Amino acid sequence: MYSALRHRSLAAMMAGAMLLLCGARAQDARSAPASRSRVVTDETGRRVAVPLEVNRIVSLAPSLTETIYALGLDSKLVGDTDYCDTPPAAKSKPHVGSILNPSLEAIVALHPDLVLAAANSANRRETVESLEYLGIPVYASDPHTVRGMLDSITRIADLAGAAPQGDARQGDSLVARLQARLDALHHRLADLPPAHVLFVVWEDPLITVGPNTFIADALRWAGAESVVVAQQDWPQISIEEVVRLQPDYIVLAAAHQDSSAAPSNEAQLKDFRARPVWRELRAVEAGHVIAVNDAIIRPSPALIDVIEQLARDLHPDVFDKTAAAAIHTEHPSCAL
Repeated sequence: MYSALRHRSLAAMMAGAMLLLCGARAQDARSAPASRSRVVTDETGRRVAVPLEVNRIVSLAPSLTETIYALGLDSKLVGDTDYCDTPPAAKSKPHVGSILNPSLEAIVALHPDLVLAAANSANRRETVESLEYLGIPVYASDPHTVRGMLDSITRIADLAGAAPQGDARQGDSLVARLQARLDALHHRLADLPPAHVLFVVWEDPLITVGPNTFIADALRWAGAESVVVAQQDWPQISIEEVVRLQPDYIVLAAAHQDSSAAPSNEAQLKDFRARPVWRELRAVEAGHVIAVNDAIIRPSPALIDVIEQLARDLHPDVFDKTAAAAIHTEHPSCAL
């Protein structure tokens, strides 16, 4: 009895302390001079007061951590999640827990000027609202297209690099380089019919992508389109339906591995040929099983690398002809 009462008393004290902390942080945020911050609208429609000078950032998603590093702002990154491991240096940052349930206490202890959240990467709205109540600015990204991802990079660079050193301009440079690569890819593939693919998000149950996801848009940039037409972002289908649809290619992401460790197409093909129903697919018979880097499931700058590689895998003739034309131009004697 005494133990139970003591336990409840301790729990009440801890809850009270948390409420006091919340109230203090919220009061600090309310009393901060308006001139020290600017109000922006994040990608979910929330209005957020962000400090004019951001020096301490916490990232709640791998895609956002990768973006911070790509922008050269990693010195400002004071914390990320347990799953932020790209680039490898991100693993040495203090971790605040999982993507779905990060520790609010750990985030508060890092004294961030700005927290970056990802609406499409399982960061819960409750987490954002709790941090907002604590007076911590949270900017949520929510790109649904590849160009939307580029716009998100520009906004994050502007927020995180608002200091006088001009890091925001680095964001413009990065986005310009990525857009140029996409434009070059579009020029090569513009006149080709798209390859019909099944993109495998999850194998059991079998889950693929809907047309309004950034992965579906990435497929379009690579010269492909999903054979599955659905209203849901992540529709679940049967293997029997896949057999009926007969995709030209099966595309799947390597399970959280870097490209050097990703399973080869040959290994994936051997696996599918051993499965009773999958081996009935013409794509499997033809050897059209492609394993891509799992960066394709994250809206970050590395997504462009995967799009380019997937385009080469789906349309090898185009790239072979381009390479041959380049050799012929540089070395006309090769035609003799």
